[in-house]
Amino acid sequence: MDISALIPAFGGFAWTIFFFVVALSVIVAIHEYGHYIVGRWSGIHADVFSIGFGPVLWSRVDKRGTRWQIAALPFGGYVKFAGDANAASGKDEGAMKEAAADPVALRRTMHGAPLWARAATVAAGPAFNFALSILVFAIVGYSNGVPRDPLTVGDIQPLPIEVQELEAGDVVLEINGIPVPSFSDPAYGALMEDLPFERVLDYTVDRDGDEVVVQGPYLRPPLVRSVSPRSAALAAGLEQGDVITSINGEDVFAFRQLVSAVEGSNGDTLDLGVWRNGELLQKSLAPKRVDEPQDGGGFATQWRIGVASGNAFDPASETPGVVDAVTGGVAQTWRIITGSISGLGHMVTGAISTCNLSGPIGIAQVSGTMASQGAQSFIWFIAVLSTAVGLLNLFPIPALDGGHLVFYVYEAATGKPPSDGALRILMVFGLALVLSLMVFALGNDLFCP
Repeated sequence: MDISALIPAFGGFAWTIFFFVVALSVIVAIHEYGHYIVGRWSGIHADVFSIGFGPVLWSRVDKRGTRWQIAALPFGGYVKFAGDANAASGKDEGAMKEAAADPVALRRTMHGAPLWARAATVAAGPAFNFALSILVFAIVGYSNGVPRDPLTVGDIQPLPIEVQELEAGDVVLEINGIPVPSFSDPAYGALMEDLPFERVLDYTVDRDGDEVVVQGPYLRPPLVRSVSPRSAALAAGLEQGDVITSINGEDVFAFRQLVSAVEGSNGDTLDLGVWRNGELLQKSLAPKRVDEPQDGGGFATQWRIGVASGNAFDPASETPGVVDAVTGGVAQTWRIITGSISGLGHMVTGAISTCNLSGPIGIAQVSGTMASQGAQSFIWFIAVLSTAVGLLNLFPIPALDGGHLVFYVYEAATGKPPSDGALRILMVFGLALVLSLMVFALGNDLFCP
């Protein structure tokens, strides 16, 4: 396999690793800080807070006696609480025997604290990951705003078309005689299907209080608004702002023409004419088979090239309320959680390909690609990955947070924790399972198309 195929074209291997490390470090820091701060609030002392593993590059001890450090291998992190033998929170028998003689010292250990304190401390890591995601999604939604109702022309996209009479601030009343519904009206979703399939449309607009008819391009042209990581479009060199002008020599003016051509390609190579900043380019790519989640549940397999569309103009926006922004952040986080669980379930049953599971190389590629598309895209990706990390840590696997929570449920039900011998065996099994999953995902990165 050509390793260069794994390196996004925007900046090379070093930048890909850099952005991957940045994304992972932020997520790990938030996750571990959740453990640390809730443990501190619960009366459990943290001996070490580490970002990374291996040789220590920098450290300092704070006034509470916690050593904060950055280690050489920046692919994770941990909090070592009093009484822990290692980063996986295994019990240090010697330390626990010593602490047992002093009830105050015993209470400050992870294993001598009340069940509620231990459970809260463990659950706080994933909870902080979800909180980070909600916060980022809410801030992005608040800063981007929501479309102004009724539909109002904002920024007009540059397109290879001579007829463009729309102006920023125009309130769109009708398109070719078809009234434009409110965004809240379910009929708005069907607007694209109702529009005449013509290169130039008549827009009836309210312009400074006067109702005028102007001409403009088809509402949803074959404009590339974003390029998906690890997609055929990215590999072919398509970029944000590109406009597809032809497919296999046939002129196109609507995004749905591109969708039809891709879905009907059966994976065969498509030759695209591309307009980029006034220059005409030629690109060739072969669509990839993709498993896509459906609104009603389940997945559908389609041919895709990995581009998202947009209108010929950005709708003018207005700032949403804080409550609406936070609600949107919660909803987005929940969609990622439910979609991930559904996807894993479908992979286990064989309904969709296990190639949908990415490993470290795939995640690094996505990190680099999202960074190349701007700071907001990269920050959004961090939020998505934070949700995934929080969810993964809740799986009931020994050595993960979810496994510890299962042990605590057992302790609450029986009145005593599992034996130390059983815990050691389960922890080894859990570590082996996690490592096996990582190796499997890495194989997907290397060998899946």
